[in-house]
Amino acid sequence: MAEAPANLTRKLINRVRADGEMTPGAEVRLKADQVLLQDATSTLTMLALDAMGLDRIKVDLAAQYIDHNLIQADFKNPDDHLFLQSAARRFGVHFSRPGNGISHPVHMERLGVPGRFLVGCDSHTPAAGSLGMLAIGAGSVEVATVLAGDPLSIRMPQVMGVKLTGSLPDWVSAKDVILEMLRRHSVKGGVGRVIEYYGPGIACLSAMDRHVICNMGTELGATTSVFPADEAVKDFLAYHGRADAFEAISADEGCTYDLEDEIDLSRLEPLIATPGSPDNVVPVRDVAGEPVYQAYIGSSANPGYRDFAVPAAMVAGSQVNPDVSFDINPSTRQVLMDLMRSGALTDLIQAGGRLHQAGCNGCMGMGQAPASGKNSLRTVPRNFPGRSGNADDRVYLCSPETATAAALTGKITDPRELGMDYPRPAMATIGVDLRDLLIPPPPAAEARTIEIAYGPNIAALPPIDPPADAIEAPVLLKMEDNVSTDTINPAGAEVMPYRANVQRIAEFSFRRLDETYVARAKETRDITGHALVGGLNYGQGSSREHAALAPQWLGLRLVLVKSFARIHEQNLVNAGVLPLTFDDESDYDAIEAGDTLAVAEIHEAVAKGRNIVVSVPGKGLEIAATHNMSERQVEIFLDGGLVNWFKARLQDPGGAGADAA
Repeated sequence: MAEAPANLTRKLINRVRADGEMTPGAEVRLKADQVLLQDATSTLTMLALDAMGLDRIKVDLAAQYIDHNLIQADFKNPDDHLFLQSAARRFGVHFSRPGNGISHPVHMERLGVPGRFLVGCDSHTPAAGSLGMLAIGAGSVEVATVLAGDPLSIRMPQVMGVKLTGSLPDWVSAKDVILEMLRRHSVKGGVGRVIEYYGPGIACLSAMDRHVICNMGTELGATTSVFPADEAVKDFLAYHGRADAFEAISADEGCTYDLEDEIDLSRLEPLIATPGSPDNVVPVRDVAGEPVYQAYIGSSANPGYRDFAVPAAMVAGSQVNPDVSFDINPSTRQVLMDLMRSGALTDLIQAGGRLHQAGCNGCMGMGQAPASGKNSLRTVPRNFPGRSGNADDRVYLCSPETATAAALTGKITDPRELGMDYPRPAMATIGVDLRDLLIPPPPAAEARTIEIAYGPNIAALPPIDPPADAIEAPVLLKMEDNVSTDTINPAGAEVMPYRANVQRIAEFSFRRLDETYVARAKETRDITGHALVGGLNYGQGSSREHAALAPQWLGLRLVLVKSFARIHEQNLVNAGVLPLTFDDESDYDAIEAGDTLAVAEIHEAVAKGRNIVVSVPGKGLEIAATHNMSERQVEIFLDGGLVNWFKARLQDPGGAGADAA
């Protein structure tokens, strides 16, 4: 009997499925082909590999990028770069030095292959879905186990098929497509789902246009997003001298989806996400006239050549408004070289643009902070409060066209109102030859002689004890919906240099929400520990494992919320913290900060089923809650986290180490 037609997502998952059923909600384990590492999170990955005693990675290919923490104000970031370079050489990982660019577009240019499975310790890893890859983000320690040969375990997602029809009008681009998705579905709309794009409309989208959409699918909460590998992908790979890496892959004709949506691209208009959340989306015309201090183009969310070349054509022969800082953030060394070759970079600089190095930069608060209380229009993926580096920031998310229109006029402007023809800059057929951009790892015998360079800022991962059988702990914080990892453990130039030191970075936990949290948490750490209560989509945003490990080190033992973001829930389990959700969301209203939460006989309860009773002794309440851990995750939790669990199995001839060998 012939197999039923399969959508692209199910084909990609089935190709790398080690075990598990492809039934939505069931645990499925997927064997990675490639791993992406970036410096803001992978210091923990490398520390975990060292703690596990790994000799050499057991995936086909991995690459370490230095793209986030580029500011060298003192020794911390440079020392960490040397640490990561030496660890990459020791464990068999390719290395991309500072200045090469943002991990996601560089990986597409140099290493991405249609049909392959990429795991990354960055929440925007799904950007590679633009090449027809299955690409999923995970926590730093989870990625260490993948490098050691263990499959990645996820809940099988539903597949939302989004049919694209029509073609984009002038002054509307890929950023407006994903902003339309966020307007329709919110930052929670993709949770537990893969977003698969198909239909005749995709023909008007280049591979890098698709990168924009897949990158910001993360802001929907999606497990990943994916496009087919077609002529647009073939052209992209040929441009970068890798035509032989192309393989066509698409959904079967007649396949079905768990959920469906449709966007007529021809009906879209310029959109903008107003400050505070990526889903606060309105038409640009609704906020036109608001004064602008900063217009910022570049980032992982708009990294393509056209995302700079179109603005360059818009400003050619003009000067940007004197009240606007026009920030140019080349995404990759390749894009920067191509802009130089075409003359577009000259147009941007002559118009008053401020050129920054190729990297993430201000996207996560590494410089380029806007002035206090002033509006900043950015082509970045996120605008969570304070992420830019200023607590009172006002960051809008928009297309390069809209950001550049504001740079010219000094106010938010619908680019259709500029009175100029829409630019269509030409692009060369082959990129500047930078094929030696990544440093390959040495042979295994040489790698074993390499000593990892531990600088004074780097600390070993703090040990985690197995959980006690009972918790009776005070609620130190009660939070609303959509708390991000930036709120839990902030990014930025002050904080992220401590990314290789959990104990030190813990000092910044929740500081934007409650400056007393750290001191109060320390008081409970060696006695009862403490609990946190939250609303929907708790832990959205970055895959940053510091947001779990740092509070755990401060004594966090229990998190009770209405719902979790996928990666953060995994990270809590991996840190030995019990993650629970309310059975009845209205019970959230019965708990206040300062209440004590109690859970008895935890070991038996989590092993037997999903139902957990949480008592509030001071109020005589019993609240029904659920844990969503699989059998594997229960073992991890009871062992005191993923490092303990995996290290034990590496030492066990019949455990994970045997599977990985």
